[in-house]
Order: sequence, then C-alpha cells, then structure tokens
Amino acid sequence: MIRMRKIVTLLLMVLVLALPAAVMAEPADPVQNKQLIFDEAGLLDFSEYERLSTLANELGAERETDIMILTTDNPENQDVRRYTQDFYDEQAPGYDKPHGNTVILTMDMRNREVDLIGFYKAMEYLDDSRLDQIRSTITPDLSEGNYADAFETYIREAHRYLDIDPNENRDSGNGTGYSSNPGTGNGNYSGGSNSNVNPDNILFNVWFQLGISAAIGAAVVGFMAYRSGGRVTVNGRTYEDQSTSSVVDRRDQYLRTTVTKTKIPKNNGGSGGGGGTTRGGHSHSGSRGSF
Repeated sequence: MIRMRKIVTLLLMVLVLALPAAVMAEPADPVQNKQLIFDEAGLLDFSEYERLSTLANELGAERETDIMILTTDNPENQDVRRYTQDFYDEQAPGYDKPHGNTVILTMDMRNREVDLIGFYKAMEYLDDSRLDQIRSTITPDLSEGNYADAFETYIREAHRYLDIDPNENRDSGNGTGYSSNPGTGNGNYSGGSNSNVNPDNILFNVWFQLGISAAIGAAVVGFMAYRSGGRVTVNGRTYEDQSTSSVVDRRDQYLRTTVTKTKIPKNNGGSGGGGGTTRGGHSHSGSRGSF
C-alpha cells in the first residue's frame, strides 16, 4: 500500500513539473496585434476600427507587409504626401524590421485628398500603377463617406496584389516574387500560386469573355441564316433601262466652316503623385488624388 502511494506521488510530481514546459512549448500566435490604423480624424466607430485592425493584422502577416491607414484633419495644413512620408520616417513601421515592408493609405480630411505609398516589398508589388488602380476603386466610397467600406477594400486589394508578381516574365517565369534591390536591406520574397497571373489582363475579365462568346455565336447564327435563305439573283440593274438611265447633273458647292470649342473638365480624382523619396532617404511608390 505504501509502495503504491509513493508511485502515485511520484507520478503527480512529474505531471506538475511537465505542465509549465508544455505550456511554454505551445507555438506563439503568428499574427501580431500591431496598431496599424491611426484614425485621428475619427472616421471609424469602435466596431469598425476593431474589425479593420484585425483584418489588416491578419492579411498583412500573410504578405509580410504592414498594411496601414492614417486619417487626419490636418490642422497644420501639411501636404498629404509630406505627412505620409514624415510618418514613415518618424514612426518606422515595417513588418520585417523598422522602416521595412509597409503600404500606407492617408486621408487628409481638410483638403479631401487621399495618398497611397508603398515601401520596399510594397514599392515593387504595389507600384504606382497598382496604387492608382486601388485608389480608383475606393474613391467612390470615399466620396460617399463610406470610409469603412473603402478601407476594407484597400486592405483586401493590397493583400491581393502583394501576392502577384508585377514582372511576370522576370527570371524566365519561375515565379520569383520579389528580389531585394541594392540598399533596401530586404531578403527575397516568393509570390504565391498566382504570382504569374496578372489580374488586370483583359483576357481574364468575365465580361470580355462573355462578349467574345456572344460575338462568335452571333456570327455563326447570322451565317447560317444567310445560307438558309437561298441565293439572291436579282440586283439593281435587273430592271434598269440602260438607254435612258444616266446621271443628269452633279455640283459640289462649299458653304462654310464651323469650329466648335469644348472645354475639357479637370479630373480632380485622376491618377497622380507617383513615387518619391522621404526626407529620411526611403524610396517609395505612390498615388494621390482628390475624393
């Protein structure tokens, strides 16, 4: 009986000692809860902020890039591009390291301007053209005041483009997603399974494919209908009297020339901005415009 008690006590001691080790051995959550949204203009309520913050952390971790949002009432009336650049220099965001892979959307509510810029990995994958595409997509929601919807679209579109190599034919199409540039200090990034597919290619547009199919079908049906009606042997000369038919007279008379001028309206929401370099020396891609 005493022997059995000793065995039970020994087993309990082993179990107690093993529990802390088991807890410490559990894998850490790979998704960091970073502050990626700085809503100084108060455009989001609490639930919207929490939802978008969680989404930005989760999708950013998948692409190893901080996906950030800044909003400001811009009391000092600072240029929106300078505001974004200085934020990056001073706050040093970056998934992989300080001043690392980052894409930032900035809302200047005073001047109703939006600016998107990408650093390092995001500078290559989210180049000027792709940032123009994202900004064009979210501008209608921004203009209508649907800020949460616009921000969610921005996060998801940035996440999508960050998995697609913008240089499809580079490295003979071997799917290499990102190679570091001199001076960036970044390693190599590999795109996902879709890294060689360009989402902006018109051949992958559903409406374009349906239009081509409809055109081919209409051509086939039209040809069949033409063939089914028999061959027409009557033409314009069948009942014409050649001895009496002729052109009697012809005259061209110049009257006047009219010139009309039309003012082309300025597109304040058009693409623009392009890339640049912060005062701290960090190069970036970019797109800015009104909303």
